Amino acid sequence: MSTELEQEANTTSLSFKDITEGLSERDIPKVKFIEDITQFSTSFEPSASAELMIGAFSDLFGKLKGVEGTLSQRAKLIQSKIPEIEKSLQLVKFLQQKESSDDSNLSTRYNLADMLFAKANVDCASGIVNLWLGANVMLEYTYQEAIDLLTTKLTKAQKDLKDSTEDLALVRNQIITAEVNISRIYNWDVRRKREESNK
Repeated sequence: MSTELEQEANTTSLSFKDITEGLSERDIPKVKFIEDITQFSTSFEPSASAELMIGAFSDLFGKLKGVEGTLSQRAKLIQSKIPEIEKSLQLVKFLQQKESSDDSNLSTRYNLADMLFAKANVDCASGIVNLWLGANVMLEYTYQEAIDLLTTKLTKAQKDLKDSTEDLALVRNQIITAEVNISRIYNWDVRRKREESNK
């Protein structure tokens, strides 16, 4: 029993810092590429086993795959919102132009439900528009306030999409690095065991 405890006490563990080179500016771990596996293994006391190194990189790989899924969903959500914001912005700008024209009345159809439309007459001279903000919230804005709000939302959505796309590319590169490390460590272990059995 005491020998097992001694062996357990002498086993090496790899921390997150051992297999990463820090974090990106948006807290994505940068996977360390292991150039010399023997040197990396023997840098620990006692030397890290192939199973331990593969396990550490596999855990990191799993976490990165989770981050990739989250970022991918986020990018898709933002991508779907941008056309809606652009369409709303275009509509408010049209209403603002219509407000200053001689014919400030507008006749239109709007969607009540799937395949069900209603006719509406809009007085553009009022200078007021209601924007649906989500979560059962609709607020009244002047045309200029609505344009300013929608422009801000559009700019933020475009920046968020750019950031998400960059983060997704970085995460995918880190996933590849982790996979390459796992493969190289496995091959290193096979070669090492083969050399030991040939002695």
